[in-house]
Amino acid sequence: AGLDCTSAILIGEYVGGTGSFGVTLSVHSGIGTMPLALFGNSAQKKKYLPPLVNGEKIGAYALTEPKSGTDALSIETRARLSPDGKYYILDGTKQFITNGGIADIFFTYAKVDGDKMTAFVVERGFEGVSTGPEEGKLGIRGSSTTNLFLDSARVPARNIIFEIGRGHVVAFNTLNIGRFKVAAGCVGMAKQALEDCIAYARERVQFGRPICQFGLIQSKIAGMATDIYMAESMLYRTCGLIDGALSTIDRNAKDTGKQYAKSLSDYAIECSINKIYCSEMLARVTDEAVQIFGGYGCCDDYPAERLYRDCRIFRIYEGTNEINRVIIAGRLLKKVISGEIDTSSAAVLGDSTSVDAGPLGYQQSLLRKAKEMFLLAFDAAMAKYGDAMDEEQEIMGMISDMAIDIYAAESGLLRALKSIRNFGEQPSFAKICMVHLYMNASVFRIADCAQQILAAVAAGETLETKMEALREISRFTPADSIRARRIIAERAIEAKRFTC
Repeated sequence: AGLDCTSAILIGEYVGGTGSFGVTLSVHSGIGTMPLALFGNSAQKKKYLPPLVNGEKIGAYALTEPKSGTDALSIETRARLSPDGKYYILDGTKQFITNGGIADIFFTYAKVDGDKMTAFVVERGFEGVSTGPEEGKLGIRGSSTTNLFLDSARVPARNIIFEIGRGHVVAFNTLNIGRFKVAAGCVGMAKQALEDCIAYARERVQFGRPICQFGLIQSKIAGMATDIYMAESMLYRTCGLIDGALSTIDRNAKDTGKQYAKSLSDYAIECSINKIYCSEMLARVTDEAVQIFGGYGCCDDYPAERLYRDCRIFRIYEGTNEINRVIIAGRLLKKVISGEIDTSSAAVLGDSTSVDAGPLGYQQSLLRKAKEMFLLAFDAAMAKYGDAMDEEQEIMGMISDMAIDIYAAESGLLRALKSIRNFGEQPSFAKICMVHLYMNASVFRIADCAQQILAAVAAGETLETKMEALREISRFTPADSIRARRIIAERAIEAKRFTC
Protein backbone atom coordinates (compact mmCIF):
# COMPACT_ATOMS: atom_id res chain seq x y z
CA ALA A 1 0.00 0.00 0.00
CA GLY A 2 3.03 2.28 0.16
CA LEU A 3 2.30 3.31 3.74
CA ASP A 4 4.95 5.00 5.83
CA CYS A 5 6.35 3.29 8.92
CA THR A 6 4.14 5.30 11.26
CA SER A 7 0.95 4.18 9.52
CA ALA A 8 2.05 0.54 9.53
CA ILE A 9 2.95 0.65 13.22
CA LEU A 10 -0.37 2.36 14.05
CA ILE A 11 -2.18 -0.58 12.43
CA GLY A 12 0.05 -2.98 14.35
CA GLU A 13 -0.86 -1.24 17.59
CA TYR A 14 -4.59 -1.44 16.93
CA VAL A 15 -4.57 -5.15 16.08
CA GLY A 16 -2.35 -5.85 19.12
CA GLY A 17 -5.29 -5.74 21.48
CA THR A 18 -6.93 -8.66 19.67
CA GLY A 19 -4.36 -11.12 20.96
CA SER A 20 -4.16 -14.23 18.79
CA PHE A 21 -5.59 -12.59 15.69
CA GLY A 22 -3.12 -9.74 16.05
CA VAL A 23 -0.23 -12.22 16.25
CA THR A 24 -1.46 -14.12 13.18
CA LEU A 25 -1.89 -10.97 11.10
CA SER A 26 1.32 -9.29 12.25
CA VAL A 27 3.45 -12.35 11.52
CA HIS A 28 1.88 -12.78 8.10
CA SER A 29 2.24 -9.14 7.06
CA GLY A 30 5.60 -8.71 8.80
CA ILE A 31 8.22 -11.44 9.03
CA GLY A 32 5.97 -13.73 6.94
CA THR A 33 6.24 -11.40 3.94
CA MET A 34 9.13 -8.98 4.47
CA PRO A 35 12.03 -11.33 3.56
CA LEU A 36 10.62 -11.43 0.06
CA ALA A 37 9.66 -7.75 -0.05
CA LEU A 38 13.14 -6.66 1.06
CA PHE A 39 15.41 -9.22 -0.56
CA GLY A 40 13.47 -11.13 -3.20
CA ASN A 41 14.28 -10.79 -6.89
CA SER A 42 11.70 -9.55 -9.41
CA ALA A 43 10.59 -13.04 -10.46
CA GLN A 44 10.08 -14.14 -6.84
CA LYS A 45 8.15 -10.99 -6.01
CA LYS A 46 5.94 -11.34 -9.07
CA LYS A 47 5.08 -14.93 -8.15
CA TYR A 48 4.64 -14.73 -4.39
CA LEU A 49 3.93 -11.16 -3.29
CA PRO A 50 0.45 -10.68 -4.86
CA PRO A 51 -1.12 -13.73 -3.16
CA LEU A 52 0.58 -12.85 0.14
CA VAL A 53 -0.55 -9.24 0.02
CA ASN A 54 -4.17 -9.96 -0.93
CA GLY A 55 -4.53 -12.79 1.57
CA GLU A 56 -4.86 -15.70 -0.85
CA LYS A 57 -1.73 -17.17 0.71
CA ILE A 58 -0.57 -17.02 4.35
CA GLY A 59 3.08 -16.52 5.21
CA ALA A 60 5.25 -17.83 8.04
CA TYR A 61 8.83 -17.32 9.21
CA ALA A 62 10.74 -20.50 10.04
CA LEU A 63 14.10 -19.88 11.69
CA THR A 64 13.98 -21.41 15.19
CA GLU A 65 15.02 -25.05 15.62
CA PRO A 66 14.97 -27.48 18.57
CA LYS A 67 18.66 -26.77 19.27
CA SER A 68 18.84 -23.26 17.81
CA GLY A 69 16.78 -20.44 19.25
CA THR A 70 18.55 -17.28 20.29
CA ASP A 71 21.76 -18.57 18.66
CA ALA A 72 20.28 -18.40 15.15
CA LEU A 73 23.59 -18.96 13.37
CA SER A 74 23.85 -22.45 14.85
CA ILE A 75 20.94 -23.88 12.83
CA GLU A 76 21.37 -27.51 11.84
CA THR A 77 19.06 -27.63 8.80
CA ARG A 78 21.15 -28.50 5.74
CA ALA A 79 20.73 -27.88 2.03
CA ARG A 80 22.52 -29.61 -0.82
CA LEU A 81 22.20 -29.11 -4.55
CA SER A 82 20.55 -31.93 -6.49
CA PRO A 83 22.65 -33.68 -9.16
CA ASP A 84 20.74 -31.92 -11.94
CA GLY A 85 21.29 -28.52 -10.33
CA LYS A 86 17.56 -27.69 -10.35
CA TYR A 87 16.74 -28.17 -6.68
CA TYR A 88 18.15 -27.78 -3.21
CA ILE A 89 17.39 -30.72 -0.92
CA LEU A 90 16.62 -29.48 2.58
CA ASP A 91 16.72 -31.62 5.72
CA GLY A 92 15.88 -30.36 9.19
CA THR A 93 13.19 -29.38 11.67
CA LYS A 94 11.94 -25.91 12.49
CA GLN A 95 10.16 -25.32 15.79
CA PHE A 96 7.59 -22.89 17.23
CA ILE A 97 6.54 -21.60 13.82
CA THR A 98 3.72 -19.07 14.14
CA ASN A 99 1.09 -19.65 11.41
CA GLY A 100 2.71 -23.06 10.85
CA GLY A 101 -0.59 -24.93 10.58
CA ILE A 102 -2.21 -22.47 8.19
CA ALA A 103 0.70 -21.07 6.18
CA ASP A 104 1.11 -21.71 2.46
CA ILE A 105 4.56 -20.14 2.20
CA PHE A 106 7.46 -20.50 4.64
CA PHE A 107 10.54 -18.29 4.67
CA THR A 108 13.10 -20.67 6.06
CA TYR A 109 16.85 -21.00 6.48
CA ALA A 110 19.36 -23.77 5.88
CA LYS A 111 23.13 -24.12 5.56
CA VAL A 112 24.17 -24.87 2.00
CA ASP A 113 27.00 -27.42 1.98
CA GLY A 114 26.89 -27.36 5.78
CA ASP A 115 28.23 -23.86 6.38
CA LYS A 116 26.60 -21.21 4.16
CA MET A 117 23.45 -19.93 5.88
CA THR A 118 20.93 -19.25 3.15
CA ALA A 119 17.29 -18.10 2.96
CA PHE A 120 14.69 -20.02 0.94
CA VAL A 121 11.05 -19.64 -0.10
CA VAL A 122 9.37 -22.96 0.65
CA GLU A 123 5.83 -23.82 -0.38
CA ARG A 124 3.71 -26.16 1.71
CA GLY A 125 3.03 -28.29 -1.39
CA PHE A 126 6.70 -29.00 -2.10
CA GLU A 127 7.75 -32.63 -1.83
CA GLY A 128 9.13 -33.44 1.64
CA VAL A 129 7.45 -30.50 3.41
CA SER A 130 5.06 -31.15 6.31
CA THR A 131 3.98 -29.63 9.62
CA GLY A 132 3.37 -31.10 13.05
CA PRO A 133 0.35 -30.86 15.36
CA GLU A 134 -0.62 -27.58 17.01
CA GLU A 135 1.27 -26.75 20.19
CA GLY A 136 -0.74 -26.42 23.41
CA LYS A 137 0.28 -22.97 24.58
CA LEU A 138 0.12 -20.81 27.70
CA GLY A 139 -1.34 -17.89 25.73
CA ILE A 140 -2.24 -16.75 22.21
CA ARG A 141 -4.16 -20.03 21.95
CA GLY A 142 -6.15 -18.84 18.96
CA SER A 143 -2.99 -18.62 16.83
CA SER A 144 -1.32 -21.51 15.03
CA THR A 145 2.07 -22.75 16.27
CA THR A 146 3.62 -25.93 14.86
CA ASN A 147 6.86 -27.56 13.82
CA LEU A 148 7.94 -27.50 10.19
CA PHE A 149 9.54 -30.72 8.93
CA LEU A 150 11.86 -30.70 5.94
CA ASP A 151 12.47 -34.31 4.97
CA SER A 152 14.58 -34.22 1.79
CA ALA A 153 12.35 -31.31 0.77
CA ARG A 154 12.84 -30.37 -2.87
CA VAL A 155 13.08 -26.59 -3.19
CA PRO A 156 13.73 -25.08 -6.65
CA ALA A 157 17.13 -23.40 -6.87
CA ARG A 158 15.38 -20.24 -8.07
CA ASN A 159 13.76 -19.99 -4.59
CA ILE A 160 16.96 -18.87 -2.88
CA ILE A 161 16.42 -15.39 -1.46
CA PHE A 162 19.23 -12.86 -1.86
CA GLU A 163 22.53 -14.79 -2.01
CA ILE A 164 23.95 -18.12 -0.91
CA GLY A 165 25.71 -17.64 2.42
CA ARG A 166 23.93 -14.34 3.10
CA GLY A 167 20.85 -15.72 4.81
CA HIS A 168 21.82 -14.08 8.08
CA VAL A 169 21.43 -10.68 6.41
CA VAL A 170 17.87 -11.59 5.43
CA ALA A 171 17.09 -13.09 8.83
CA PHE A 172 18.41 -10.35 11.08
CA ASN A 173 17.11 -7.39 9.08
CA THR A 174 13.68 -9.02 9.00
CA LEU A 175 13.84 -9.49 12.77
CA ASN A 176 14.55 -5.77 13.24
CA ILE A 177 11.15 -5.12 11.67
CA GLY A 178 9.60 -7.92 13.70
CA ARG A 179 10.87 -6.49 16.98
CA PHE A 180 9.44 -3.10 16.18
CA LYS A 181 6.06 -4.58 15.27
CA VAL A 182 6.06 -6.60 18.50
CA ALA A 183 6.49 -3.33 20.39
CA ALA A 184 3.49 -1.84 18.58
CA GLY A 185 1.32 -4.84 19.41
CA CYS A 186 2.34 -4.61 23.07
CA VAL A 187 1.24 -0.97 23.23
CA GLY A 188 -2.14 -1.88 21.74
CA MET A 189 -2.64 -4.76 24.16
CA ALA A 190 -1.63 -2.60 27.14
CA LYS A 191 -4.17 0.06 26.17
CA GLN A 192 -6.82 -2.64 25.98
CA ALA A 193 -5.89 -3.89 29.44
CA LEU A 194 -6.07 -0.40 30.91
CA GLU A 195 -9.44 0.27 29.30
CA ASP A 196 -10.82 -3.01 30.68
CA CYS A 197 -9.49 -2.16 34.15
CA ILE A 198 -11.01 1.31 34.19
CA ALA A 199 -14.40 -0.04 33.08
CA TYR A 200 -14.31 -2.68 35.81
CA ALA A 201 -13.04 -0.29 38.51
CA ARG A 202 -15.83 2.18 37.73
CA GLU A 203 -18.47 -0.55 38.17
CA ARG A 204 -17.05 -2.62 41.01
CA VAL A 205 -18.40 -1.28 44.34
CA GLN A 206 -16.74 -2.04 47.68
CA PHE A 207 -17.28 -0.26 51.00
CA GLY A 208 -20.08 1.69 49.39
CA ARG A 209 -18.21 3.24 46.46
CA PRO A 210 -16.56 2.27 43.14
CA ILE A 211 -13.04 0.97 43.67
CA CYS A 212 -11.71 3.53 41.14
CA GLN A 213 -12.12 6.09 43.92
CA PHE A 214 -9.61 4.38 46.20
CA GLY A 215 -6.05 5.71 46.27
CA LEU A 216 -4.24 2.40 45.76
CA ILE A 217 -6.37 1.50 42.72
CA GLN A 218 -5.81 4.98 41.30
CA SER A 219 -2.09 4.52 41.88
CA LYS A 220 -2.14 1.35 39.80
CA ILE A 221 -4.10 2.99 37.00
CA ALA A 222 -1.69 5.93 36.97
CA GLY A 223 1.35 3.65 36.83
CA MET A 224 -0.17 1.69 33.95
CA ALA A 225 -1.01 4.89 32.06
CA THR A 226 2.48 6.32 32.60
CA ASP A 227 4.14 3.13 31.36
CA ILE A 228 1.94 3.20 28.26
CA TYR A 229 2.70 6.89 27.66
CA MET A 230 6.45 6.27 27.68
CA ALA A 231 6.07 3.23 25.42
CA GLU A 232 3.86 5.11 22.97
CA SER A 233 6.26 8.07 22.98
CA MET A 234 9.35 5.99 22.18
CA LEU A 235 7.45 3.91 19.62
CA TYR A 236 6.31 6.84 17.51
CA ARG A 237 9.51 8.80 18.07
CA THR A 238 11.34 5.85 16.53
CA CYS A 239 8.78 5.76 13.71
CA GLY A 240 9.66 9.36 12.93
CA LEU A 241 13.38 8.56 12.85
CA ILE A 242 12.85 5.58 10.56
CA ASP A 243 10.44 7.44 8.27
CA GLY A 244 13.03 10.20 7.95
CA ALA A 245 15.63 7.67 6.85
CA LEU A 246 13.24 5.90 4.47
CA SER A 247 12.24 9.18 2.80
CA THR A 248 15.59 9.22 1.01
CA ILE A 249 15.05 5.81 -0.63
CA ASP A 250 14.18 5.56 -4.32
CA ARG A 251 11.16 3.24 -4.38
CA ASN A 252 11.74 2.53 -8.08
CA ALA A 253 15.32 1.33 -7.65
CA LYS A 254 16.14 -2.35 -8.10
CA ASP A 255 17.67 -2.54 -4.63
CA THR A 256 14.89 -0.69 -2.82
CA GLY A 257 14.45 -3.54 -0.36
CA LYS A 258 18.14 -3.64 0.49
CA GLN A 259 18.15 0.12 1.03
CA TYR A 260 15.11 -0.25 3.26
CA ALA A 261 16.79 -2.99 5.28
CA LYS A 262 19.95 -0.89 5.64
CA SER A 263 17.94 2.05 6.97
CA LEU A 264 16.27 -0.25 9.51
CA SER A 265 19.58 -1.76 10.56
CA ASP A 266 20.81 1.74 11.39
CA TYR A 267 18.07 1.78 14.03
CA ALA A 268 18.59 -1.74 15.33
CA ILE A 269 19.37 -0.37 18.81
CA GLU A 270 16.11 1.56 18.91
CA CYS A 271 14.16 -1.46 17.62
CA SER A 272 15.58 -3.63 20.40
CA ILE A 273 14.94 -0.91 23.01
CA ASN A 274 11.31 -0.68 21.90
CA LYS A 275 10.87 -4.44 21.94
CA ILE A 276 12.26 -4.83 25.45
CA TYR A 277 10.56 -1.84 27.03
CA CYS A 278 7.16 -2.41 25.47
CA SER A 279 7.03 -6.15 26.21
CA GLU A 280 8.10 -5.64 29.83
CA MET A 281 5.74 -2.68 30.15
CA LEU A 282 2.93 -4.94 28.96
CA ALA A 283 3.86 -7.55 31.58
CA ARG A 284 3.57 -4.94 34.34
CA VAL A 285 0.30 -3.59 32.99
CA THR A 286 -1.40 -6.99 32.63
CA ASP A 287 -0.20 -8.05 36.07
CA GLU A 288 -1.80 -4.95 37.57
CA ALA A 289 -4.92 -5.68 35.52
CA VAL A 290 -5.33 -9.07 37.18
CA GLN A 291 -4.83 -7.42 40.58
CA ILE A 292 -7.48 -4.78 39.92
CA PHE A 293 -9.96 -7.45 38.80
CA GLY A 294 -9.14 -9.42 41.94
CA GLY A 295 -10.41 -13.01 41.92
CA TYR A 296 -12.23 -12.35 38.67
CA GLY A 297 -8.85 -11.62 37.08
CA CYS A 298 -8.06 -15.33 37.33
CA CYS A 299 -11.32 -16.40 35.67
CA ASP A 300 -11.53 -16.85 31.92
CA ASP A 301 -14.92 -15.12 31.81
CA TYR A 302 -13.04 -11.84 32.30
CA PRO A 303 -10.55 -10.22 29.89
CA ALA A 304 -7.64 -9.80 32.30
CA GLU A 305 -6.99 -13.56 32.41
CA ARG A 306 -6.45 -13.85 28.65
CA LEU A 307 -4.34 -10.70 28.43
CA TYR A 308 -2.14 -11.96 31.27
CA ARG A 309 -1.48 -15.25 29.46
CA ASP A 310 -1.20 -13.76 25.98
CA CYS A 311 1.42 -11.18 26.93
CA ARG A 312 4.05 -13.61 28.22
CA ILE A 313 5.34 -14.67 24.81
CA PHE A 314 6.29 -11.14 23.78
CA ARG A 315 9.40 -11.20 25.98
CA ILE A 316 10.54 -14.25 23.99
CA TYR A 317 9.35 -13.44 20.45
CA GLU A 318 11.79 -12.07 17.84
CA GLY A 319 14.81 -12.68 20.04
CA THR A 320 14.52 -12.98 23.81
CA ASN A 321 14.83 -9.80 25.83
CA GLU A 322 18.15 -11.13 27.09
CA ILE A 323 19.68 -11.34 23.60
CA ASN A 324 18.19 -7.96 22.73
CA ARG A 325 19.94 -6.46 25.76
CA VAL A 326 23.20 -7.92 24.46
CA ILE A 327 22.43 -6.43 21.02
CA ILE A 328 21.86 -2.94 22.46
CA ALA A 329 25.03 -2.85 24.54
CA GLY A 330 27.05 -4.64 21.86
CA ARG A 331 26.12 -2.16 19.16
CA LEU A 332 26.81 0.76 21.47
CA LEU A 333 30.20 -0.76 22.23
CA LYS A 334 31.01 -1.10 18.52
CA LYS A 335 29.96 2.49 17.87
CA VAL A 336 32.27 3.72 20.65
CA ILE A 337 35.22 1.62 19.46
CA SER A 338 34.74 2.79 15.87
CA GLY A 339 34.58 6.42 16.95
CA GLU A 340 31.00 6.82 15.75
CA ILE A 341 29.97 7.74 19.30
CA ASP A 342 31.97 10.10 21.49
CA THR A 343 31.39 9.16 25.12
CA SER A 344 32.63 12.56 26.23
CA SER A 345 29.26 13.96 25.11
CA ALA A 346 26.19 13.63 27.33
CA ALA A 347 24.07 13.64 24.16
CA VAL A 348 25.41 10.18 23.33
CA LEU A 349 22.03 8.51 23.73
CA GLY A 350 19.86 10.79 21.65
CA ASP A 351 18.52 14.30 21.46
CA SER A 352 19.91 16.78 23.94
CA THR A 353 17.37 19.12 25.48
CA SER A 354 18.29 22.61 26.62
CA VAL A 355 17.07 23.32 30.14
CA ASP A 356 14.33 25.94 30.46
CA ALA A 357 12.40 27.39 33.34
CA GLY A 358 9.09 25.69 32.46
CA PRO A 359 7.26 22.93 34.32
CA LEU A 360 9.75 20.34 33.02
CA GLY A 361 12.93 22.33 33.45
CA TYR A 362 14.09 20.27 36.43
CA GLN A 363 13.26 17.02 34.61
CA GLN A 364 15.46 18.17 31.73
CA SER A 365 18.35 18.55 34.16
CA LEU A 366 17.58 15.09 35.56
CA LEU A 367 17.84 13.63 32.06
CA ARG A 368 21.31 15.11 31.77
CA LYS A 369 22.20 13.59 35.12
CA ALA A 370 20.93 10.22 33.89
CA LYS A 371 23.17 10.43 30.83
CA GLU A 372 26.15 11.43 32.97
CA MET A 373 25.58 8.38 35.21
CA PHE A 374 25.42 6.17 32.13
CA LEU A 375 28.67 7.58 30.77
CA LEU A 376 30.44 7.27 34.14
CA ALA A 377 29.57 3.56 34.34
CA PHE A 378 30.15 2.85 30.64
CA ASP A 379 33.58 4.49 30.60
CA ALA A 380 34.61 2.62 33.76
CA ALA A 381 33.60 -0.69 32.21
CA MET A 382 35.39 0.19 28.97
CA ALA A 383 38.53 1.08 30.91
CA LYS A 384 38.62 -2.38 32.49
CA TYR A 385 37.40 -4.63 29.69
CA GLY A 386 37.82 -2.72 26.42
CA ASP A 387 36.33 -4.53 23.44
CA ALA A 388 36.16 -7.72 25.56
CA MET A 389 33.27 -6.18 27.50
CA ASP A 390 30.81 -8.14 25.36
CA GLU A 391 31.80 -11.22 27.40
CA GLU A 392 30.54 -9.54 30.58
CA GLN A 393 26.84 -10.12 30.03
CA GLU A 394 25.68 -8.90 33.43
CA ILE A 395 27.35 -5.55 32.82
CA MET A 396 26.07 -5.46 29.24
CA GLY A 397 22.57 -6.05 30.57
CA MET A 398 22.78 -3.16 33.03
CA ILE A 399 24.22 -0.86 30.36
CA SER A 400 21.23 -1.73 28.20
CA ASP A 401 18.80 -1.17 31.07
CA MET A 402 20.21 2.32 31.58
CA ALA A 403 20.00 3.04 27.86
CA ILE A 404 16.37 1.84 27.75
CA ASP A 405 15.37 4.02 30.71
CA ILE A 406 17.10 7.05 29.21
CA TYR A 407 15.50 6.57 25.80
CA ALA A 408 12.06 6.13 27.36
CA ALA A 409 12.41 9.14 29.67
CA GLU A 410 13.77 11.34 26.90
CA SER A 411 11.01 10.28 24.50
CA GLY A 412 8.29 11.12 27.00
CA LEU A 413 10.00 14.39 27.93
CA LEU A 414 10.44 15.56 24.34
CA ARG A 415 6.81 14.75 23.58
CA ALA A 416 5.59 16.67 26.62
CA LEU A 417 7.76 19.67 25.76
CA LYS A 418 6.38 19.66 22.22
CA SER A 419 2.84 19.50 23.61
CA ILE A 420 3.50 22.48 25.90
CA ARG A 421 4.83 24.51 22.96
CA ASN A 422 1.88 23.62 20.74
CA PHE A 423 -1.04 23.60 23.17
CA GLY A 424 0.07 25.19 26.40
CA GLU A 425 0.77 23.94 29.90
CA GLN A 426 -2.75 23.16 31.11
CA PRO A 427 -3.80 20.88 28.19
CA SER A 428 -0.43 19.13 28.58
CA PHE A 429 -0.65 18.70 32.34
CA ALA A 430 -1.21 14.92 32.33
CA LYS A 431 1.92 14.48 30.19
CA ILE A 432 3.86 16.70 32.60
CA CYS A 433 2.75 14.56 35.54
CA MET A 434 3.72 11.37 33.72
CA VAL A 435 7.21 12.71 33.03
CA HIS A 436 7.57 13.71 36.69
CA LEU A 437 6.46 10.26 37.81
CA TYR A 438 8.69 8.36 35.39
CA MET A 439 11.79 10.49 36.03
CA ASN A 440 11.42 9.92 39.79
CA ALA A 441 11.69 6.16 39.33
CA SER A 442 14.14 6.03 36.42
CA VAL A 443 16.82 8.10 38.15
CA PHE A 444 16.87 5.58 41.02
CA ARG A 445 17.08 2.63 38.60
CA ILE A 446 19.86 4.19 36.54
CA ALA A 447 21.85 5.09 39.66
CA ASP A 448 21.48 1.53 40.95
CA CYS A 449 22.76 0.04 37.68
CA ALA A 450 25.69 2.47 37.63
CA GLN A 451 26.54 1.59 41.23
CA GLN A 452 26.57 -2.13 40.48
CA ILE A 453 28.77 -1.67 37.42
CA LEU A 454 31.28 0.52 39.29
CA ALA A 455 31.46 -2.01 42.12
CA ALA A 456 32.22 -4.75 39.58
CA VAL A 457 34.98 -2.91 37.71
CA ALA A 458 36.75 -0.89 40.40
CA ALA A 459 38.02 -1.30 43.96
CA GLY A 460 39.67 0.61 46.78
CA GLU A 461 40.29 4.32 46.34
CA THR A 462 39.35 4.19 42.67
CA LEU A 463 35.93 2.79 43.52
CA GLU A 464 35.40 5.32 46.31
CA THR A 465 36.30 8.20 43.98
CA LYS A 466 33.89 7.00 41.33
CA MET A 467 31.15 6.34 43.88
CA GLU A 468 31.54 9.87 45.23
CA ALA A 469 31.13 11.20 41.69
CA LEU A 470 28.05 9.02 41.22
CA ARG A 471 26.53 10.18 44.51
CA GLU A 472 27.00 13.79 43.45
CA ILE A 473 25.41 13.24 40.05
CA SER A 474 22.50 11.16 41.35
CA ARG A 475 21.47 13.58 44.09
CA PHE A 476 18.06 15.03 43.21
CA THR A 477 14.81 16.36 44.66
CA PRO A 478 11.88 14.11 43.71
CA ALA A 479 8.56 15.40 42.44
CA ASP A 480 5.36 14.72 44.39
CA SER A 481 4.52 11.32 42.92
CA ILE A 482 1.31 10.85 44.95
CA ARG A 483 -0.22 14.04 43.56
CA ALA A 484 0.99 13.17 40.05
CA ARG A 485 -0.58 9.71 40.24
CA ARG A 486 -3.92 11.11 41.38
CA ILE A 487 -4.04 13.59 38.50
CA ILE A 488 -3.10 10.95 35.91
CA ALA A 489 -5.64 8.46 37.27
CA GLU A 490 -8.48 10.97 37.44
CA ARG A 491 -7.86 11.92 33.82
CA ALA A 492 -7.87 8.30 32.63
CA ILE A 493 -10.90 7.29 34.71
CA GLU A 494 -12.88 10.24 33.40
CA ALA A 495 -11.92 9.41 29.80
CA LYS A 496 -12.55 5.65 30.40
CA ARG A 497 -9.36 4.78 28.51
CA PHE A 498 -5.70 5.62 28.12
CA THR A 499 -5.30 9.33 27.57
CA CYS A 500 -2.52 11.83 28.05
